[in-house]
Amino acid sequence: MVRYLSLLAALGILLGGLAGCNSAQQAETLNFKYDFSQGENGWQNGVADYTPGMDIGFEAGLRPLPDELDETGQGYYLEGMNASDDLFMFLKKGLTSGDGIVPGQAYRVYYRIVFASNAPTGAVGIGGAPGEAVYLKAGAAGQEPEVILDSGSNYYVLSVDKDPGNSGSGEAASVAGNIANGIPAEEFDFANPTYVSIEMEHEHESTVTAGEDGEFWLLVGTDSGFEGLTGIYYLEIEVTLEPAL
Repeated sequence: MVRYLSLLAALGILLGGLAGCNSAQQAETLNFKYDFSQGENGWQNGVADYTPGMDIGFEAGLRPLPDELDETGQGYYLEGMNASDDLFMFLKKGLTSGDGIVPGQAYRVYYRIVFASNAPTGAVGIGGAPGEAVYLKAGAAGQEPEVILDSGSNYYVLSVDKDPGNSGSGEAASVAGNIANGIPAEEFDFANPTYVSIEMEHEHESTVTAGEDGEFWLLVGTDSGFEGLTGIYYLEIEVTLEPAL
């Protein structure tokens, strides 16, 4: 009888171990698509990389799309004056185990981003071009990206790594491209800037590990080297999370 119970105990340990392995392997490829014509979809806005009291004129929220776009409805609009030479305007979206995120699982992150920009191609701007020097970044983090005041520099910074410069990539956000809209500067009407819809695909450079509670945050934003006003509409964001081996 003792021997029988010992065998059952050993079998229980083995099955428990296998169950643990199966649990770790239950992570599946996840796909999320957000259409801002349907609302904010749980996305939140923020801005970083500036000093307290600096006039950055930040505005954010759902707005009707410009008439020149083929699309109708609304987009998630972000606008800011880059008085700091490094303004980062962003959207973030939290996911949990209820969305299929497996706690502690590492994911490869793929984006399809549709946005509208009125920054022409090949223009000259203060500090950098209004199109090519404003970098679109996308990624994710296992903790919420928050804007915090760094006491050493007296600068509002992001709590996750999107790279301290505007043209580099970090673990939480990497460069997907820039916001130049394809209209040559010599043909552009600067008195009546035209918005153009742009679709961009991006594979984030780093794998991202979900928090132990299943917390996982998506992050998309513009990092500016153009010392002027940038206004961008986000129309759609589609994200695919693929379990990393």
